[in-house]
Amino acid sequence: MKKIITLIALIFTLGISAQSNYQKGMQKAFSLWETGKMQEASQLFERISKVETTNWLPSYYAATIEILGSFGLKDEAVLKAKLTKAQEFLDIAKSNSENNPEIIITQALLNLGYIAFDGQKYGMTLSGKNNQLYAKALEIEPNNPRVILGKAEWEMGAAKFFGKSTKPYCEQVKKAIELGKKEKNEIEFYPRFMLKRAEQVLKQCEK
Repeated sequence: MKKIITLIALIFTLGISAQSNYQKGMQKAFSLWETGKMQEASQLFERISKVETTNWLPSYYAATIEILGSFGLKDEAVLKAKLTKAQEFLDIAKSNSENNPEIIITQALLNLGYIAFDGQKYGMTLSGKNNQLYAKALEIEPNNPRVILGKAEWEMGAAKFFGKSTKPYCEQVKKAIELGKKEKNEIEFYPRFMLKRAEQVLKQCEK
């Protein structure tokens, strides 16, 4: 009996240790990200994902960093390499969390990386896919503020491209802000609503 109790205690301790290592690793990765060390942060998220093989969050964040780093690139080969790597991370995240709205809208962001680089080349094939992705994410979680904001921003971008007013989407941005303020999520390291950024989007919308 004593041996069983000792074994259970050992397993419990190892579990706490593993969880602590995960927490420390994720916190360090976010710290690197916040200080502008994007590559180091992405690499650390990738290493964590290889340990936390059933957790979608590390690979999700690795993908997000690669996608964000693609905007503004001038070399198509570099862009493709970055977004191909991001797609690999996203595919891992999808395998661990199917029909996850956070992953779905990040796929749309990845597609936008291509469209922003060359709208004529990539817009025709990827714009329709993005419309479907945002519609799917909204159907799964109609009150997810990141989904609502992402969809509104996507539609605002399309409106600007065609020379139309963005004001029709202001109400959706406002809705996202209100939901974002009220949102409570107890899952550690779950994506958070970026309130300041949403407020900036609202200002752009109301112009």
